[in-house]
Amino acid sequence: MRVLVVGANGQIGKHLITIMQNNSSLEAKAMIRKQEQAAFFENLNAETEVVDLEQDIETIAKAAEGIDAIVFTAGSGPHTGKDKTIMVDLDGAVKTIEAAKSAGVKRFIMISSFDTRREAIQAAPSSFAPYVAAKHYADEWLKRTDLDYTIIHPGALTNDQGTGNVKAATEVERGEVPREDVASVIAASLENDSTIGKEFQVVTGTTPIKEAISSL
Repeated sequence: MRVLVVGANGQIGKHLITIMQNNSSLEAKAMIRKQEQAAFFENLNAETEVVDLEQDIETIAKAAEGIDAIVFTAGSGPHTGKDKTIMVDLDGAVKTIEAAKSAGVKRFIMISSFDTRREAIQAAPSSFAPYVAAKHYADEWLKRTDLDYTIIHPGALTNDQGTGNVKAATEVERGEVPREDVASVIAASLENDSTIGKEFQVVTGTTPIKEAISSL
């Protein structure tokens, strides 16, 4: 399976491509914003494509040609303003969804925020609410397509080494999860068609990742 990772230069993206390049059934293509980001992926023998999410749908669709699945793990980051939140986390996500449709890519995995329900927007601090709203509407846009989607809602992200064990369900208690484990959850979801049409929250737990994904 050839997988286009959007937001590949992020921490989850780098973990994911490392995992995929060591998995004989998955082949990664890294979509990056700047050419100077390419060296990391070239060292893993992963193909790269330089595309800015603020470019048009056609440009993103061209990067998705010949691809079997898209993983959207891009984010504007905590140090940008509301404008970048809209342009990347909402518009960038929607354009990538539309590009998938245009390129004939049916499988789409979205890395969202832990809770993107309407109630979560209302309850979020004013500085965080725009991000939750952007993720809410991007998720809703994806769910209204005929793509084979999976939406993953990770808990508070850490840079701890992955444990290989998680708790995953439609709703779980808030908690932390290493980015490395989120990447492993994405890879497991790509290989398990039972995750199609589902969305779930994931935090550190006691169940091996593949088993947790299979039980959803």
